[in-house]
Amino acid sequence: MRIIGLILVALIAALHLYIAYFEIFAWETRGPEVFTTFPPELFTPTVTLAANQGLYNSFLAAGLIWSLLIQDRKWQLNVATCFLLFVLAAGVFGAATASTRILFVQAVPATITLILLWLGRQKA
Repeated sequence: MRIIGLILVALIAALHLYIAYFEIFAWETRGPEVFTTFPPELFTPTVTLAANQGLYNSFLAAGLIWSLLIQDRKWQLNVATCFLLFVLAAGVFGAATASTRILFVQAVPATITLILLWLGRQKA
């Protein structure tokens, strides 16, 4: 369970690195293709808002990557749990305020990963 959980931590970190790249660097170029319901004329005026969101996503990715580098299993679990809870909170808030799809992209994977990591802790 622990190894699967750690693999999922890495995948969630990679997802948040992609989201950060998208929001910081590709908002005006790829944004209109991805967010088709968002008026195209609003991408340029909101570029700094998207970059700000991207920065937060990069913090999530950095924390998750940091957790993978920690050798002590107890602290690895603590740090991973902290950042996965941040991802879960962002997913729930995003689902409530922006799109329910965010729940399945962020909150559900974070919850599954938390469960696997904590189940793996019991066997360690």
